[in-house]
Formats: sequence, structure tokens, C-alpha cells
Amino acid sequence: MSTLTPQAAAGKKASQQKPAQPKPRATEPEAEGSSADAHYIKRMKKLREAMGGHELSHMLVTNPLDVGYLTGFLGGDSYLILGPGRPVLVSDFRYQEELSHFEGLCEIVIRKRSMGEAIAELLSGENVARVGIQAEIMTVAERDQLAKKIGTKRVAATLGLIMKMRSVKDSAEIALIRKAIKIQEEALKAVLPTLEPGLTELEVAARLEAEMKSRGSSKPSFETIVAARANGSMAHYRPGSTKLAANQPVLIDWGAIWQGYHSDMTRTFSLGKWPKAVAEIYPIVLEAHQKAAAALAPGKSTSDIDKIAREVINDAGFGDKFGHGLGHGIGLQTHEDPRLTHMLAGSRLEVGQVCTIEPGIYLPGVGGVRIENDYVIQENGAANLCTLPMTMDWATLR
Repeated sequence: MSTLTPQAAAGKKASQQKPAQPKPRATEPEAEGSSADAHYIKRMKKLREAMGGHELSHMLVTNPLDVGYLTGFLGGDSYLILGPGRPVLVSDFRYQEELSHFEGLCEIVIRKRSMGEAIAELLSGENVARVGIQAEIMTVAERDQLAKKIGTKRVAATLGLIMKMRSVKDSAEIALIRKAIKIQEEALKAVLPTLEPGLTELEVAARLEAEMKSRGSSKPSFETIVAARANGSMAHYRPGSTKLAANQPVLIDWGAIWQGYHSDMTRTFSLGKWPKAVAEIYPIVLEAHQKAAAALAPGKSTSDIDKIAREVINDAGFGDKFGHGLGHGIGLQTHEDPRLTHMLAGSRLEVGQVCTIEPGIYLPGVGGVRIENDYVIQENGAANLCTLPMTMDWATLR
């Protein structure tokens, strides 16, 4: 087995290409004159502090989103080794040119063998005492392979170290989420005037996704939900051939991605006059949303926020028609911590967390109403990052 430290091995194998001009990081802040690398250096420093609490000499980061969070590289199929020296980013030839832009932040190793073999060699040095692995990501087979190569006592399972960090967004991340929201809102504004009876759900979804891409979204944040007529009663409906109809509702749940960061909103519309049953539940859902959003603040329990919205719907007699959680965190994933739900023990909200509020009422055979916005927790409450109206009048497409 090699006795090279990760840093020595990286120096031996790193790509020598240098870009003419540095490429912006995936999460570069928009503020003029700010340093993109500073955000990643700060995040890696924080992870090193967490590693110390677990007595880890090194951390092997195998979740591609976590690699992106710590370095700005979102290409995938790459692992990050964080130890006492320079971080080591291990990838393959497909990303060699792209990764040359990251040499100022990390040592780059372009592997010539399997990822497992390359990682085992890099972690076999004498200075490698205890390696933390992401137990929520790494498979049992991968863990066993690594343990066989470097010794079982050197491998230590960790759970959610980076996800806990990712839960609290810095200013650069919030700026990126704001941009993703702006893209999705502008896309919807472009599509709404084109909605008319006879369009299929898939046609509407395609138009919306095309408008988001034309504005810079790499792809939808998730499979766009367009639920026409009675299909709105299925909370995570997948669009199909059902056609929009006059005087019938259509629920749209959509999101964009900007430089890796997601957004997520839902609005419910009617193409003309609202069906009586749907018109009855709309103001109830709106009230539940507004009361829960008004209660968002640091230190508040996520389960208590869920309870506020759920009580509004329960008191109106529709408690059994709202079965999912009230909201979730968003960032590099559409669904991440914190979880605002009645199905889990509550956690305390923190400044910098970004979460959705999305109560709904679903009536099988009739349709459903869900209203969703994204909020950032601030010192004295929370700020709505979305700008589209939520009123029933605005949602009536005449």
C-alpha cells in the first residue's frame, strides 16, 4: 500500500492546466469584489471543527452535492478528502479541464483506476488515523472495500455532519435561491396568459420548463406538477393528458435551479369561475399559510409551526384532507432540513434556514388547493423570498 499522504499524492498527480481567467464558482456571491473561494474555505473550516468533535483526522465526502457545497464543483462523480493539509478533490478525465479552475482551492487528483482504489491509496498514509465516511451516502460494499484496504479501525461512520451545516444558508446561498425564485416567477408570468381550455397538463408543464430554461435554469427543481381539474386532489400528481377546462381549477407546483440552488412554489388557479367546493377551501388554505408564515422565527419549533396551519384546517373541518407536512428546507436539494411536519419530533428554527410553507386541502373527485412560498429565517422573524400574489382574485384566470 502506498504511504503517500493525500497532499503528496495529489501534488504528484494533479492536473497542471491553468485557465487564462478564473472561472466563477458555482456559488459565487453576487456582491461585487467578494471572493468566491472565501465561502468554501469557511465551510471547510467549519467541517474540520466538526471532525475534531468526532476525533477524525480525515473526512471522505462522497455525496456530490456536499462536494459542491464545500468546493463549488457540481459536476458529480468526484470525491473530496478533507484532512489537515490542502483539500484533495478526486475525479476522472471527463472533468479534468473543468477542475483546473479549482486548483487554487484544492489539490486535484485525476484518477487512473477505480474510485475505490484511488481513494484507498490516498488514505493509506501514516498520517491518516481515522477517516469519517458519510454513512447516509456510502454503500455497505463501498465501506467494506475501504475498510479492507486501509483497516477497519481507520474507518468511522458519521451521519449528517454536512447536511446540518447546509441547513443554515449564508448570504451567497440565499442570493442564489432568490435568483432561482425570480426565474420561476418570471417563467410562470410568461405562461399564465397562454393557459386556455384544451391544453394538456403536459403541454403546460413543457411550456413552463422551457421558460425557466430560457431564463437560465439548468433544469426544473423537480418534476413539474400541473394538476388539472380533479387531479389537484393528488398532492404529488404527475402531469398527463388531462386537459384544462373552463371554470375548473389547475394546481401548479414548479421550481427552478440556479447554480445548483433550488426554489419551490405552488399556486392554484381557476380558468374562470371557481367550482363551489374549491372556492370554499381556497381561503382556508390561504389563512393557514399566512398564520404559519407569520409565526416563523428563530427558536420556534418546526412541529409547532406545522401545528398552527394544521389547526386552521382542522377547525374548518378538513383536517383529514391535509395529510402531508407543512414544509421543508430547500437549498442544493428541493427537500432538506429543516422539516416542518407533524410526523417528526420538532427542531428549533435557526437564522439562515430557508424553508417552504405549503398547506393544502385535497378533495378526491373535486380537486385541491395548495399555496406555497419560500421563506428565510431572520433575527426577528422570516422574510418571504417570493413575490407572486396569493389572493383568490389574482388566481382567477379570466
